[in-house]
Amino acid sequence: MHSTRSWVTAATLILGLATTFTATAAPAEPTTTEAIPSHPLFSDRFMFELGGFYARSSTQASLSTAGGGGGVIVDFEDAFGLDERKLTTIGGFTWRMTERWRLEVEYFGLNRSATRTLATQVEWGDQIYAAGTTVDASYNFYDTRVSAGYSFFKRRDKELGIGLGLHVAGIKASVAATGGGTAEAADVLAPLPVLNLYGLFALTDEWAVRMRLDWLSLTYGDYAGDIRNTAIDVLYQPFRNVGFGLGMRGLILDVKIEDPGWTGRARTAYTGPAAFMTVSF
Repeated sequence: MHSTRSWVTAATLILGLATTFTATAAPAEPTTTEAIPSHPLFSDRFMFELGGFYARSSTQASLSTAGGGGGVIVDFEDAFGLDERKLTTIGGFTWRMTERWRLEVEYFGLNRSATRTLATQVEWGDQIYAAGTTVDASYNFYDTRVSAGYSFFKRRDKELGIGLGLHVAGIKASVAATGGGTAEAADVLAPLPVLNLYGLFALTDEWAVRMRLDWLSLTYGDYAGDIRNTAIDVLYQPFRNVGFGLGMRGLILDVKIEDPGWTGRARTAYTGPAAFMTVSF
């Protein structure tokens, strides 16, 4: 660490001295302004994107009993062998309604199922599955994100904004003994409001960086908990209306549910790389 700091300090000092020397020694000539990047995404009104999200999943959930018991938290990857990594489709749409106002919509869904012989006893709702029982389990999730934002800082190559949004999360979990056992299922559609912070920065006429953060911790209707959604993307647009993107996405949801279709808790996390194509005009 000390060595790294020394190199940084030395590099900074050398750069400062070189800059000072250059400014002093250079002939008095009119200065020229460096060209400001002009990336299409700063002016196009509409952008569509479609691609893949290679999500790493972590899922824990509980389902209360009919008698009102709190339910036991079950890890669906460990207990039932659901895939920890899976490729899924993502899609999005951005509409610049005015110079500073925008509307964004994004969607992804992930369905997973597995059959496994249990290594330990599992309690899910009113059912108790003993160790050695073979069960069929599934956990299906989708998220539709809608956000309206205002860019409080807007230049030809830089943009920062805030907004309000809504994540409509659909979750369905089911466990049943293999061979005709009664399925113990839970199903909920949870509309969760969030605050939104976003930024877009042009590096050149073709390259740009995009960042976004959605977050809120709240008690809202039948739901209480926390949601965080992040995205960091590098965008490359070699053609006027067509580009490509590569980035990292993350969605973390931890919510207590008091709904007729599901009384319990859901903790889900989806993180991983994303690649997509964009069309803008």
